[in-house]
Amino acid sequence: MLKQRIITALILLPIALAGFFLLEGGAFALFIAVVVVLGAWEWARLAGFHGQLLRVAYAALVALLIYLVYSAPALAPWLLAIGVLWWVFATFLVLNYPESSRYWGGLPGRLLIGLLILLPAWQGLVVIKQWQLANWLILAVMALVWVADIGAYFSGKRFGKRKLAPQVSPGKSWEGLVGGLLLSLLLTVVVGFFRDWSFSQFLLALPAAALVVLISVVGDLTESMFKRQSGIKDSSNLLPGHGGVLDRIDSLTAAVPVFATLLWLAGWGVL
Repeated sequence: MLKQRIITALILLPIALAGFFLLEGGAFALFIAVVVVLGAWEWARLAGFHGQLLRVAYAALVALLIYLVYSAPALAPWLLAIGVLWWVFATFLVLNYPESSRYWGGLPGRLLIGLLILLPAWQGLVVIKQWQLANWLILAVMALVWVADIGAYFSGKRFGKRKLAPQVSPGKSWEGLVGGLLLSLLLTVVVGFFRDWSFSQFLLALPAAALVVLISVVGDLTESMFKRQSGIKDSSNLLPGHGGVLDRIDSLTAAVPVFATLLWLAGWGVL
């Protein structure tokens, strides 16, 4: 398994880095769309579609919606707002699972939830790519999520006692959450010193970073919640040793639209 993980990572890492940081405009939007459409194919299984034809049809629907949204830039702020509202509601669902499953709305509701997860994440990255320091911003949101994940793993392993969401993901602890959050805030402070932020910028950046990290945890737990309900360990086997696409981007699907919205509210870019 470790050998598979390493080989897959060595193949995918340069492709991902090139796609995120070298592509521009429509090519970048298409690159992210491919990732999202693969995620949609996986989500269809979590929603209850087991036949390949239905899963492909759902992925095709997501591809069509991405094309329509890309053709209508005025929809961007609305889609991001919908994404932020969804993740607020998802927090409630995660904290109250399994009782909250009655709010999912059956198969139609689960399919709609897939759209609420995937489309705002695509839109957030496309919007960020158009702003000043776009590549650095994309790297920033990824770094926040990755560093928080690393911090949560080690602090949870060392100090973890109180379960964060035992009905959803028994391995996660409150101690791990705090450790990951503190490490991500430390990263934010280091970046702020290197970029010579003012005191007021620190006051804005630190709560924003904390919010992005906390919502990324909700993204991770949301996929875990649906996998647990479906009795599925990994979203797919597309990435040998790593599971599926959703297993790799679940935290980012939540972090990206919130990150983009916070930047917009701070006046970083125009929607």
